[in-house]
Amino acid sequence: MLYKEEYSSWISRINPSLKLVLMMGGIFAVLFIHNINVMIPLVAGLVGMLLLGSGQPQSRVLLFTLPFLFVFLSTGASMILFGKGDTVWWQWGPAVVSRESFYRGVHIGLRALSFGLIGLLFALTTRPVLLFYSMMQQLRLPPRYAYGFMASLRLLPLIFEEFKTLQKAYKVRGVTSNRGLNGWWQKIRRYAIPLLAQSIRRAQRIAVAMEARRFNSSVQRTYYYQPGFSSADGLMVICWVGIFVGAWTVGVQWPLFEITDVRFNS
Repeated sequence: MLYKEEYSSWISRINPSLKLVLMMGGIFAVLFIHNINVMIPLVAGLVGMLLLGSGQPQSRVLLFTLPFLFVFLSTGASMILFGKGDTVWWQWGPAVVSRESFYRGVHIGLRALSFGLIGLLFALTTRPVLLFYSMMQQLRLPPRYAYGFMASLRLLPLIFEEFKTLQKAYKVRGVTSNRGLNGWWQKIRRYAIPLLAQSIRRAQRIAVAMEARRFNSSVQRTYYYQPGFSSADGLMVICWVGIFVGAWTVGVQWPLFEITDVRFNS
């Protein structure tokens, strides 16, 4: 899990369900933004919120941002080199860079980057346990699904430990694998079958324990954690809406590029 208690901030104290709804709404809104002049200040606002509001050390934030930068470059380059366009700037073999494909590629890269930044902000500032408790109480998620998800998250470190134990056991027995794709396929079968068998047995025991504690019952339950709402939630709504409204205002009033819609209409 990316969340660390020692790096909690005011965004960490926001109701997790509200935060989830806001960020899903933000992702949905980004899908309908086709103006590159709006996407640039929007990404800048998300980066600023991530660096200043998440409470995380900047080095840690930048480390987790690196994969999204790679996604930005890869998705943008693909569209820039192979996208459609009328005004050709450069051509070499099948690769054609046009004015339309360049702006569309940068826009798609920024859109992918914004998705990553929103997800990273949520993951770095949300405690998973509180998220599921909040979903049960505010979004009416059935407890058997919520506790099932929480149990599965708890099992991930155990599965990793079992993988390491298997790895050592095979090493002691002198089991080796062939090179190439055949060797990879043998290795996958060697690890997947025992790990899958152990996971099924453990899941069955957890299911029996949950049934014994009446997790499938429709009776009103009590909760150890009771996430509520506070003034920080209102501040989050204002900041979140402000980022999108501000980006739209800046992009429309002071555009960096003359193009305002990157969609290609042939």
